[in-house]
Amino acid sequence: MTVHVACLCAAWCRTCESYQQVFESACAELPQDGLHVRWIDIEDEADLIGDLDIETFPTLLIADAEHVRFAGPLTPQPETLKRVLRAHLADATPARVAPEYVELAGRLRTRG
Repeated sequence: MTVHVACLCAAWCRTCESYQQVFESACAELPQDGLHVRWIDIEDEADLIGDLDIETFPTLLIADAEHVRFAGPLTPQPETLKRVLRAHLADATPARVAPEYVELAGRLRTRG
């Protein structure tokens, strides 16, 4: 089963600038089979983001073929990211999220 992990950030955000390497390193430590990782600049990929209004950076989305497992902002510490990734990659329980996150997950599934 493919699991999408997307970090939603903005080029102008200084926190995001330093967080991209943290995100990529943490994701590289995960089993890669079926894992699709994306760094998404919300302004460069506004058509992908749709109506989702991101107010806090970084924001993480974890979704599989059926539902969203996690969606929301994270504190920008590596251990927080690793803990969230491990927990939600191991647990396929659907998260209660805004419809805009579900729509984004659907677009990620269809656009690869």
